[in-house]
Amino acid sequence: MLKYISLSHIVAGFVSVLVGYTSAAAIVFQAAAAGGAGPEEISSWLWALGIGMGISGIAMSLYYKNPIMVAWSTPGAAILVTSLPGIPMAEAISAFLFCSFLLTLCGVTGWFEKITNFVPQPIASAMLAGVLLRFGLNVFTSLENEIYLVTPMVICYLLGRQFFPKYVIPLTFFLGIGISYFLGLIGKIDIEIALTQPVFIMPAYSISTLVGVGIPLFVVTMASQNMPGLAVLRAHGYQTPASPLIGWTGFTGLLLAPFGGYAFNLAAITAAICMGEDVDSNPKRRYLAAIWAGIFYILVGLFGASVVALLAAFPTELVMSIAGLALIATIGNSLKASLSEDDTREAAMLTFIITASGMSLWSIGGAFWGLIVGLITHYLVKKR
Repeated sequence: MLKYISLSHIVAGFVSVLVGYTSAAAIVFQAAAAGGAGPEEISSWLWALGIGMGISGIAMSLYYKNPIMVAWSTPGAAILVTSLPGIPMAEAISAFLFCSFLLTLCGVTGWFEKITNFVPQPIASAMLAGVLLRFGLNVFTSLENEIYLVTPMVICYLLGRQFFPKYVIPLTFFLGIGISYFLGLIGKIDIEIALTQPVFIMPAYSISTLVGVGIPLFVVTMASQNMPGLAVLRAHGYQTPASPLIGWTGFTGLLLAPFGGYAFNLAAITAAICMGEDVDSNPKRRYLAAIWAGIFYILVGLFGASVVALLAAFPTELVMSIAGLALIATIGNSLKASLSEDDTREAAMLTFIITASGMSLWSIGGAFWGLIVGLITHYLVKKR
């Protein structure tokens, strides 16, 4: 069992969960509230999402021996914020089931695998670099806001990369916590520890809700989440079969949608935190960090709002800085891979620029549009 216990793996898993919840949990709260959920239903959503992400991520990581992480659909939650008001919760659950069914179908039939075979590796790497760039930039916007917190963290990171690269992120993170406490930036921790009670809601089907909520949720989950999630795996050299991963995330949604698990997909940003060289110099052991992330997801799910309130006590600048520092190496490697080939360089640059711009059309994020423009450019150049 000692091979599963490593400080760098544990901290990488914890940081990935910390980043996921502190950066997007508020959107999930808003989405649940938009559907008319009360405190018990909101806690049930967090239970379903945490349990689903944790168990499915652990299972697939152990099976494939690759660092596979599952996340909720953040752009999907953003869509729900605007589309669920006025829709009964029972009808919303039917839309979640419909979305999960479509995801499962894409995985079982192998359609997703066929689609990804058309994406050259440099373009996928460019999309990943564009998705992660803003996290690297956040380190220095955070430095502007909290210079006495972030500056020592950056210095610790730079020195650590030279002298103790394996433990640079854990040490930087713990240093940030200590400085935050000294500066009085740690929020008030006033929570009641209690297990979350899941709430089952029987779905009520409505064609308008299935089309108006279920299909957009499916499209943004595939385009804005699963494609970048697969790009993260490929950029780090993991050739895990794509379709089974999508199929299992969809099946997880089918089981947990009645409890509030609205959509599950491959993680991108949080997964990248568990795949860097700082986590483990041996790529074949980095899946252990994903397993620890899954354990933390399950704990968060079991204790729901109590754990979220604890994570919320950390200052925003601490979370943004540690996430950005943990992803610097991945951003650099992705940029290097995206520009390595002459015949795909122009397409890769367009993909990177569009993705990094943060643009959104019809509620679909820049990662999808960057990929589309990059592919069109690539195949036009190739034809010419």
